[in-house]
Parts: sequence; C-alpha cells; structure tokens
Amino acid sequence: MIKVNDINFSGKRAVVRVDFNVPINARFEVTDNTRIAAAIPTIKKIISDGGSVVLMSHLGRPKKEAPGAFPVKFSLKNIVSELSGLLGIEVKFTEDCISDKAFSMSSSLKAGEVLLLENLRYYKEEEVGDKVFAQKLSAHGDVYVNDAFGTAHRAHASTAIITDFFTGAKASGLLMSSEVSSLELVLSNYKKPFTAIVGGAKVSSKISIISHLLDKIDNLIIGGGMAYTFFKAQGGQVGNSLVEDDYLDEARKILKKAVKKGVRVILPTDSICADSFSNEAAQKIFNTKDILSGWMGMDIGPKAIKSCKVCIEESQTILWNGPMGVFEMSSFAEGTKQIAYSIVTATERGAYSLVGGGDSVAAINQLRLKEHVSYVSTGGGAMLEYLEGKELPGVAALK
Repeated sequence: MIKVNDINFSGKRAVVRVDFNVPINARFEVTDNTRIAAAIPTIKKIISDGGSVVLMSHLGRPKKEAPGAFPVKFSLKNIVSELSGLLGIEVKFTEDCISDKAFSMSSSLKAGEVLLLENLRYYKEEEVGDKVFAQKLSAHGDVYVNDAFGTAHRAHASTAIITDFFTGAKASGLLMSSEVSSLELVLSNYKKPFTAIVGGAKVSSKISIISHLLDKIDNLIIGGGMAYTFFKAQGGQVGNSLVEDDYLDEARKILKKAVKKGVRVILPTDSICADSFSNEAAQKIFNTKDILSGWMGMDIGPKAIKSCKVCIEESQTILWNGPMGVFEMSSFAEGTKQIAYSIVTATERGAYSLVGGGDSVAAINQLRLKEHVSYVSTGGGAMLEYLEGKELPGVAALK
C-alpha cells in the first residue's frame, strides 16, 4: 500500500477522502473538531510539496426537506471556518461535488490551495457505490488519497470504487496509515501478556471481536452491561441488570472457548448497583452473581477494579474497547476511570496500548490522557470490523 509520504505532490492535484462527519450545533458550529484536526497533517503534507487539495466527505445522513433542498445542518459549508483556522489558510468551498462549477473550481486550483466539496451524501449514488458517480469524483484529482479510516468499512463510491480510476496513483493518508499500522501491531505483532478489555452495553455487538481475539490474547476483561449476560449464562442472579437473553448460549460458548484456548477471563466480581437508571439513584454494592431484584448493575465494584488493575499493569499489549459502566453518569464512572489510569500506568512501563470505540475514546479525552496511551483510534465501526478480522473495502482498494 503506497503511503502519502511516498509521493511528491509538486504540481499535482490530490483528491482526498476525509472524515469530516463532525457534530454541528443549532448555530451550525462545529462542537468537536477532532476528526477535522486528524486530517490536517495529510493536507499540509500535500500543500507543502507544492500540490493542491480537493477534499470530499460526508456529514450525517441527509434527507431532503423539500425537492432539491437539504437541511442546512448537513452542509459542509458549516465546517469551512473551522477547517480554515486549523490549516491557517482560507479554504474554498463549492456547493456541490460534481457540478460544472465544482469541476471548474477544482481544475483551476493553484499550488497550496484547498477546495472542500459539498456533502457527498447529497447523492444517493455515494452510498450504493455507483461507478459513474465515482468516476465523476475522480476527475477532481491526479492522485487519490484516502485518509478516512472511519469510513473504510463501507464500499462507497468515494472510499472504494473511485480507486478503479486511479491505477498506480492512489495512497493512504497519514491518519489511515497510522490507524492500520496500530491495529496490525495489536493483531499481528503483539507482545505478551496481551490483555483485551471489552465493555459496553451489549454482548451482541462484541461477539465477533471476542471470538477473533481469543486466538491471540492471554487475558479477557469483560465489563459494562454485557458482563451481566455472562453472569446469567452461568446461573447468576443479576436482578434488573441489562441482559441479552438471546445471547446466553453465545456467552457460554465464549467462556468454554476461552478455557480451551487458555485465556483467563476476568468478570467483575462485584458491581455498583442502582435502584433506577439515574445518576441520582440509590446505590449499593453487590456480588455480581447475587444482585437482588429491583437493583441493576451500573458499574464495576472496588474488588473488580483491583483485580482488573493488577492484570492490566502486568500486560505488555492492551486493547480497550468499551466502558466498564454507565460512564456518562458521573455516579457510575469510577470503574471506567480506574481502567483508564491503569492503562496509562502500563503504558508508562513500556506496554503498547490501543484505545478505540466511542465511549472509551470519550473517557480518555475527558480525563486528558490521550497523550499517555500509545494510540487512540478514531475508527469506530471500521476499527471494530478490522478487529473482527474482516477486510475493509476502503483499505483493500488502496492495495
């Protein structure tokens, strides 16, 4: 796979797929610029070479309010100011991605200039992977660069199909390259002991990841709402805790497979429970296999935190995906915080740590620990599918 640093963009026009799917408030302002900031190094590399850049992205899932009209909140025009500020130059914008005006603007770009195209998803052809639409998009550049790892699991026109029209002139951006390298390090070049920490609400969304990891890891820490499905699968009483009854058999299979593979499974021995799903609810600590009716598990307890910390701090490779409790409620965030601190401690001792998944990333960012772990993935669904062992269309198309 050719990387953006392998190319000299002098005199070249690069069409770059980025992931600017960022939150926009009621005043049409960007409230979190993380994804925009992540693309800046690739853009700067191209323009510093003496090239020009045409950026394309999607924003949300726009639907027309009236014939030909999309809600203003889905226009990428809303991010031009933020992008310009981060780049330190005025970014041009065109209110379409394949109009005559768009092609006129992109073809007349000078070295060092940047043009942002309007939301790709204003055309249904983007998500269905239409070849004609992809070919039109390809006319915006001499070289194709994909720096949108977060969309790499979709075979969309701008992420996978477009590469058919750039034979020998396609590359991965700096963010894409670092995402793939970090995941490959965890999946293929890991050091032992290797610990996977998997949390979140549902077992159903993590079954494939856990099954794929069991061939590699030494320890599996399970937290969050999904832990209660595992306890019930073993005959435990979990009160009103979240349980996926349809996945009890799957949970038992995972535990059986872990024993066969020699993987130590750490489930939270105790839980912070509440009498309602509320930050202000009454709290009580229960042994997780003996939670009374009327109480629900909301976070891992002090004994569970202690056993998890010992395991994590002895590890050489750590993968964390999913919170240990209802992290968005301050009363039930302690377990997730302590796991984060333990990962930092292990990293400082030389371990490689990869953090990914919305709530895990939110926890690391909220605690201001991003610079204290090895890598924080922006991949979301793409990262999860990569961890499941699936080939991502957007990555495969660059090979």
